[in-house]
Amino acid sequence: MESNEIVREQIFEIIENQIKNNDPPETNLTFNRLIKDGYNKSDTKKLIAQCIAIEIFDVIKHRKTFDKKRFIKNLKQLPNEPFD
Repeated sequence: MESNEIVREQIFEIIENQIKNNDPPETNLTFNRLIKDGYNKSDTKKLIAQCIAIEIFDVIKHRKTFDKKRFIKNLKQLPNEPFD
């Protein structure tokens, strides 16, 4: 298994956990909104994964803490991608 595939699976697991635990609730709300708008489950997870990847990158590269406010803002902007 390629490392990119492993990372993708781990990010998808994060999404599943956030939805299952309703934490943050905005992930579940965003998932349901995108499904209602006609996106399939796979594409919806890929869109949400972009928001998670931004936060992971920022935590690792800049040694910052998880920015929940920005994460939620980015979720609300999906499917548009004007991320901070």
